Amino acid sequence: MSDRMSRLGVGLRPHVKTHKCTQVARLQVRGHDGGITVSTLAEAHAFSDAGFDNITYAYPLPTSRMAELLDLRRRTKRLNLVLDQESALDALEKGGERFRVFLEVDSGDHRCGVNPEKKESLALAARIAGSPVVEFRGLLTHGGHSYACRTSKEIQIIAAEERDSVVRFAERLRAVGIEVPEVSVGSTPTMRHVDHLEGVTEARPGNYAFFDAFQAAIGSCSLKDVAFSVLTRVVARYPDQNRMIVDAGALALSKDPGPTHIDPECGYGVVCTPGGSPLPGLKITALSQEHGQVRATQPVDWKDFAVGTLLGIIPNHSCLTTALHHRFHLFEQGSLTETWKPVRGW
Repeated sequence: MSDRMSRLGVGLRPHVKTHKCTQVARLQVRGHDGGITVSTLAEAHAFSDAGFDNITYAYPLPTSRMAELLDLRRRTKRLNLVLDQESALDALEKGGERFRVFLEVDSGDHRCGVNPEKKESLALAARIAGSPVVEFRGLLTHGGHSYACRTSKEIQIIAAEERDSVVRFAERLRAVGIEVPEVSVGSTPTMRHVDHLEGVTEARPGNYAFFDAFQAAIGSCSLKDVAFSVLTRVVARYPDQNRMIVDAGALALSKDPGPTHIDPECGYGVVCTPGGSPLPGLKITALSQEHGQVRATQPVDWKDFAVGTLLGIIPNHSCLTTALHHRFHLFEQGSLTETWKPVRGW
């Protein structure tokens, strides 16, 4: 991803919520300016403490936590905030401290962000740019609707939509005299497939650090590219019912339904060998808190799945699954080399 963004002429500001580990982030920012993206204040605190001093907190501004934001701003060289609400700007101006602010733009995901076609959005941008308290850094968007795609070609269309909508809005602002220093885009699928990023200054993909079963299903990667899996054991088996129980339930895998728009029966992850090779015919069909129910959808030799057998599960959504665990074991060529501790909390 680093090489790809360099070829496309933009800076890489990786989103670290996928892994929440300083070790991974340091690998991601090599060759770039060291900027990262976070989604929680816990991440912002931890990464700032670890020496990361260029952080974008890409989440609707929590005005109830202004004291924490002030503390972060004072001890972080560059802290960027994101807003799309007048009330958030009111809170910053009332506080009187100078913050660097991005205006979030809805480029089609319809989660957060202003509609770039509405005059109210231009008015909010003008108010931010003219504020005596905040420093307007530019526009930020996220092409999250790329996750609804089925093919690489569909992702390319969304990637162009994400880029073009925010670049056009930047041009509208500049046409009325508002400076737009930065234009920030990014999701892993769109940044893997976008053909150019003219008019963009930085990209913020995150999932690519690990990938997952969802990314493989929509054509953003292959299963062999996925670097993260959950190790589990068979704790009970019922061959006459074509099913077994593993000790990875909802609290180990999450209940993310995965790419059901592609495969309604995809289940809760891809069952693999401990080394990551998929095992056809086995699907995780149900999860309770600690139990994972694996069913055989084709004949299997149940002697291969005795109680105690180790399996690997590639999760549907690595970002959500990693957040459920307090440590990761790093393997290289089958040997344990390190143990990493991710940031937890909000």
